[in-house]
Amino acid sequence: MAIPLKYYYKLDSLVESCEKVGIKAEIIPDYYQYFPARPSIDMIEDLPIINIRYVPLNDAFNKVLKTLSDYIIAIIAIIITSPIMIFTAIAIKLTSKGPIIFKQERIGLNGKSFMMYKFRSMKVQDPEEEKQEWTTRDDPRKTKIGNFIRKTSIDELPQFFNVLKGDMSVVGPRPERPFFVNEFKEKIPKYMIKHQVKPGLTGWAQIHGCRGNTSIKKRVEYDIEYVEHWHMGLDLGIMIKTILKKNPNAY
Repeated sequence: MAIPLKYYYKLDSLVESCEKVGIKAEIIPDYYQYFPARPSIDMIEDLPIINIRYVPLNDAFNKVLKTLSDYIIAIIAIIITSPIMIFTAIAIKLTSKGPIIFKQERIGLNGKSFMMYKFRSMKVQDPEEEKQEWTTRDDPRKTKIGNFIRKTSIDELPQFFNVLKGDMSVVGPRPERPFFVNEFKEKIPKYMIKHQVKPGLTGWAQIHGCRGNTSIKKRVEYDIEYVEHWHMGLDLGIMIKTILKKNPNAY
């Protein structure tokens, strides 16, 4: 049965007629066009609920598994990279004025904001200007050491502490600033779907080169693919490729 929603009042009699003569009735809901991905069905007592988007990390076991792995990986990473972080902190302090750690508001899980940590790679800026400006390849705002730590992603290492705080995961869609989130959600369909999981230090989009001055629409496609097809093997593969693969769009 594939009838428009306005005629759904006829369903009772149609189903009853089918069952009266032993015919199995199947219904194509008129709102199927709202199913952009694999739909799944939940039950609230005896009431079936259709989820229009399957998100593996909504499953309690998957959520616990990912959270546990995030904590273990973050602790190990902090221990291993602590000499690099100490050296970087000293270098920043000796070569430019301003704080060692740069804090910036980002949008995370369920659209909630949090403060993301980075090693400061730029000169101290006006907070209002900083909220609305992209970093360019030859950005004059970079400090002497800033260009190096950005290209090598050393500036991102403090985000392992964001993972320990529960704001981020090791792997997930990269978080964006509120100004750009408000802009992109009006221009790019499905942009906000990425916020159905925690943001990450690295992600499916980043290992495909979607970093820096690249297509936001393409990034969102990769982010949605990650959200809908997450599994631990995917996270492991992304982490390995992040370590081994040099990203030409990192600056």
